[in-house]
Amino acid sequence: MVTTITDGVRVSVETQYQPEYSNPAGDHYMFAYKINIENLSNYTVQLLRRRWDIFDSNGTHREVEGEGVVGEQPVIEPGQSHEYVSGCNLKTDMGIMKGAYQMVRTMDNSVFNVEIPEFYMIAPYRLN
Repeated sequence: MVTTITDGVRVSVETQYQPEYSNPAGDHYMFAYKINIENLSNYTVQLLRRRWDIFDSNGTHREVEGEGVVGEQPVIEPGQSHEYVSGCNLKTDMGIMKGAYQMVRTMDNSVFNVEIPEFYMIAPYRLN
């Protein structure tokens, strides 16, 4: 698990290779990632948008941007957290993702960015 804290918001990420949804012969590798967003601040925050940078080990780079996460724009009270699971497909058996969430403090509508720590997606057989 990798973790980072930005402006009182902790983001933790765990990944898992999904062999049942992958087709190595067709250069299709599927990974799931679980993200926990924890509000350590004294202010209620809402996640508005997310941006991802996705890198395959062959040098391919993609950017993904959009509203919310898995169809939600969660409001996270102080001391509370929001967890979700999503996925990423790669053309190689190893890759990296990193990014940022755009959030707003509900008390004053100030917008800020929260770093999503860089994390690796590696098919387990590559670790042997």
